Amino acid sequence: MEFIDLGAQQKLIREKIESNIKKVLDHGKYIMGPEVGELEEKLADFVGVKYAVGCSSGTDALLMSLMVYGIGPGDYIITTPFTFIATVEVISLLGVKPVFVDIDEKTYNIDPRKIEEFLNNPIDHATKKAIELSKIKGIIPVDIFGLPADYDEINRIAKKYNMFVIEDAAQSFGAEYKGKKTCSLTKIGCTSFFPAKPLGCYGDGGMIFTDNEEIAQKLVSIRVHGKGKNKYDNVRIGINGRLDTIQAAILLAKFEIFPEEINLRQKIAERYNNALKDKFYLQVVTEEYKSVWAQYSIRPKENNREYYLSLLKSNNVPTAIYYPKPLYLQEPFRSLMYNKEDFLVSEKCSGDIFSLPFYQYIDEINQSFIITLLLKL
Repeated sequence: MEFIDLGAQQKLIREKIESNIKKVLDHGKYIMGPEVGELEEKLADFVGVKYAVGCSSGTDALLMSLMVYGIGPGDYIITTPFTFIATVEVISLLGVKPVFVDIDEKTYNIDPRKIEEFLNNPIDHATKKAIELSKIKGIIPVDIFGLPADYDEINRIAKKYNMFVIEDAAQSFGAEYKGKKTCSLTKIGCTSFFPAKPLGCYGDGGMIFTDNEEIAQKLVSIRVHGKGKNKYDNVRIGINGRLDTIQAAILLAKFEIFPEEINLRQKIAERYNNALKDKFYLQVVTEEYKSVWAQYSIRPKENNREYYLSLLKSNNVPTAIYYPKPLYLQEPFRSLMYNKEDFLVSEKCSGDIFSLPFYQYIDEINQSFIITLLLKL
């Protein structure tokens, strides 16, 4: 049994993928070829925004977005400690200081109430000094496991304190919040096309979405070394952040069946939810939200995580833990001087959460087998 079986999807569209790759080989435009523009147009339309800018990874999507705002040393960005390091890594790469705010125990997303609590008394944990509110430039929520954060509240807080919001939708492309698609919920939305994502390529890739023409133009410039009107006219510092044409071609083939796959993911999650809700804490998805279930993660109400991990492993069922060590405990961020007591919810979730095999083509027999094991007394 696979944790995520990418081959099951490939079998369905292998012919289309190969045809799209052949077109790229035939025209030879391997960097920023026509497929990149076609993908940008289709995904912008899907999300419901004017502009989409393809890039080399979800990490670079976040980095480029932060570069648009011109932040640097002395500034602060609020984000979650319960996520992959990429979100916080890009903040630190620009010399900016991350501020961690704890998560909501039901959704695992950053808790807007705790953002506001921090802003009412903004203290730098390392220096023990008050932070000037003008130095807190923005918020990067992460749509964890495919579930959007509470953007109405987050955007309200950001407007109140004159901050920007960048949506980290690396795990949530295709999800919805109050009828709107992720990547359209803030001025800038970012996603990743890492192979294991709900819409993934066969390498690295990412995309940035916005309705703002000026931001889109800056992103296009930053993506290619800060270029201006021509290759050797550099108007700002940028990066090599281009999306490969072959990856765009693969994504175009995958995108044709993506809406159907979102529906399949809902059915698989529903089967898990209905069977496991009495014995495990599940990620709460209310009627106003639609998750794409990038991971299906549960927390035991009885026994402990190791009991279930051992049980599943002994029956050849793979599992994963997202995330076993919150970012405030990891070496690159120890200088921030946070303690476990500062993030009680993140600490609790990291200590007992684990993820089950989940992908849109998982066999119902295999899923039933997993459920039977988990419900075993």
